[in-house]
Amino acid sequence: MRSVVLDTETTGMPVTEGHRIIEIGCVEVLGRRLTGRHFHVYLQPDREIDEGAIAVHGIRNEDLIDKPRFADIADEFFEFIKDSQLIIHNAAFDIGFISDEFTRLGQSERAEVAEYCSVLDSLLMAREMHPGQRNSLDALCRRYDIDNSCRELHGALLDAEILADVYLAMTGGQTHLSLAGEGSGMSANGFGRASEIRRLPADRPRTRVVRASAEELAAHATRLAIIEKSAGAEPLWVQLDKAADPV
Repeated sequence: MRSVVLDTETTGMPVTEGHRIIEIGCVEVLGRRLTGRHFHVYLQPDREIDEGAIAVHGIRNEDLIDKPRFADIADEFFEFIKDSQLIIHNAAFDIGFISDEFTRLGQSERAEVAEYCSVLDSLLMAREMHPGQRNSLDALCRRYDIDNSCRELHGALLDAEILADVYLAMTGGQTHLSLAGEGSGMSANGFGRASEIRRLPADRPRTRVVRASAEELAAHATRLAIIEKSAGAEPLWVQLDKAADPV
């Protein structure tokens, strides 16, 4: 699945009081790896930024005088996020502002973000994984040993990059596949050279198989249900089990 980790900065809150988006930052994740593709823009909101918001992100009205308006980048932004899984920390906030910006343009179909993207709220996921604990982005960075030392103020692109690292850590880290020719003892097809393959002795003891108990299976089912609720889709393991069941 193609995922887009997204964050916004705004003139203030709530959106119902006419506040606008002033920065959008997105990074693309494919196969649990950051691809290097990103979407980043500062926007002219045509209104004053609240002092409280400035204290959070440091963006001032004069910084945005020559910046484009949302209407100028709406098509490019839509194409970048379309058909992706959006990963957002406190998704209701950002989705509310994105929907409002498209509504202002009279683009009601694009305003219904869930119609063309799935949305995963990493804050809700963190609360389920770590109940009773602080689950801000900074708190998660400390918990998962993610370097956020450069985050003196909020910034949409920086926060999206940090959230991508946090999300990968929360869900098991990045995967690594050895490519052909990587490392020593690798042939062109990715397997060890025949002369260097270590073979197990023929009289080795039979591998012990330890099967899960009923309690462990129940705990596993509960965890899968939590993942499905957070991701908005069945976990891969459930999909594979269904595919393997005889019709």
